[in-house]
Amino acid sequence: MIETKWDPACDTTAHPHQEKAPTPYTETAFERAAALFRAAGDVQRLKLLELLSRGEMCVTEIAEALDEGLSTISQRLRLLRSEGLLRRHREGKHIYYALADEHVSHMLHDALVHAGEPRERDHD
Repeated sequence: MIETKWDPACDTTAHPHQEKAPTPYTETAFERAAALFRAAGDVQRLKLLELLSRGEMCVTEIAEALDEGLSTISQRLRLLRSEGLLRRHREGKHIYYALADEHVSHMLHDALVHAGEPRERDHD
């Protein structure tokens, strides 16, 4: 947790580059983004998303690659798809899953790269 302290010397008028303009995002967009992060906010679901970032796979292939049962994988896929992180299509008896779009790919990889960077600690 990042601890912040009130600093009376920090006067926001001293930072003219920081405008007080309203956010361009709607409340609905913030709520939707929070739901996306909740859906992706599990190690196993992140691993599943990362696997699918490499290409489309059927449920059986995903289960084998992640060494998990079909039921467990299906539950994860259902949740991720319900939040719009995945798309699917059927070919015969097989259902194939992939990331929904490039936004999901960027969000996933940016988060993983950021998480892998050394953390800088604030020093007082």
